[in-house]
Amino acid sequence: MEQKSCLRVAILISLFAISCGRELKSAHKDNLPVYNHTLAMTLVEYASASNFQVSRPTKHSGLQCLKPGLHVGRQVSGLVDHQDSTLIDQVTVLGFEMIELIVDVEHCLQGFVGVAKNLNAIVIAFRGSASIMNWIEDLYWKQLDLKYPGMPEAMVHHGFYSSYHETTVRPGVLHAVKLAKELYGDINIMVTGHSMGGAMAAFCALDLAVNQKIQNVQVMTFGQPRIGNTAFTSYYSQLVPNTIRVTNYHDMVPHLPPYYPHLTEKTYRHFPREVWLHGNGSSTSSYPVEKVCDGSGEDPNCSRSVAGTSIFDHFTYYEVKIISGTPGSCKIVMDPRVASYSTQDLAGNFVLYRDPSAASVVEVKTETSTPSNFI
Repeated sequence: MEQKSCLRVAILISLFAISCGRELKSAHKDNLPVYNHTLAMTLVEYASASNFQVSRPTKHSGLQCLKPGLHVGRQVSGLVDHQDSTLIDQVTVLGFEMIELIVDVEHCLQGFVGVAKNLNAIVIAFRGSASIMNWIEDLYWKQLDLKYPGMPEAMVHHGFYSSYHETTVRPGVLHAVKLAKELYGDINIMVTGHSMGGAMAAFCALDLAVNQKIQNVQVMTFGQPRIGNTAFTSYYSQLVPNTIRVTNYHDMVPHLPPYYPHLTEKTYRHFPREVWLHGNGSSTSSYPVEKVCDGSGEDPNCSRSVAGTSIFDHFTYYEVKIISGTPGSCKIVMDPRVASYSTQDLAGNFVLYRDPSAASVVEVKTETSTPSNFI
């Protein structure tokens, strides 16, 4: 076992060693999104909340989700934490209206769609991989094996693409977005996710912008891997320009799959814009420096300036624990009384749907439909 681990380390060092060389240029708009710390602190909570477990109903809505890992007493953007149990009540709590919870049991994927009053936006959040260690190991060897539809020379990995496009996730998301827009009008859409959930968030945002013709789509992901080649990132940054990728210290996942500048279109590449959280060199302060990176997507002065060697830096962003529960598990806890809220297919995948028109609608502003550039 020890020899196997040493071999993996040696291979990883070799991969990073040959990753230096001529940099490729990725076409992108000069109008890069503006980083907003307050928005990041809000969306990281939503990304964390996507690690839910379905539990017993409440007297208010008949539906709850247990969410281990939220800080006791924290109340941010509709995610409310009680002293005795951490729960997200699927009614209007602190201005957040849940529309749908989506659980693809077959592929161990889940997420939710709702409306946040304080953001004046529809929020879509995706959970990362439950089998995190196996998934990270697999990232080292993923190949660009799928031509992205309608984008010449754009290549992605089929596994990343299919997690959103070829599961029950996509129809669930589109159904919830349609309902939310019917009720709340043409408000902004903010898509978020952590780890594999970040990759799904990117494909979701691109789907909304290209196939659904929705212009006001914004993305912020945390610890997201690379998902496509240089041609793909050029298309993506033009079609979904309001995108922020947050990376943390030595988090290994943003370094994967590996980036080889000299392999032209055969290498993975990040799209802009990265914000790198890193130490400030002070032994008295644990709060990270937030470095806003350039528009290349592969700024050598940001996360690429350090080795991606830490799995622990992947689990916590802005002091919020995102990965929770038992590593490697894909366990869904469903109370029988929740059945009336659920639609289920033959594979066991289900959507928990709460009709928002039957409840009080959260008041949001609908004066503008233009992207807010994260400000």
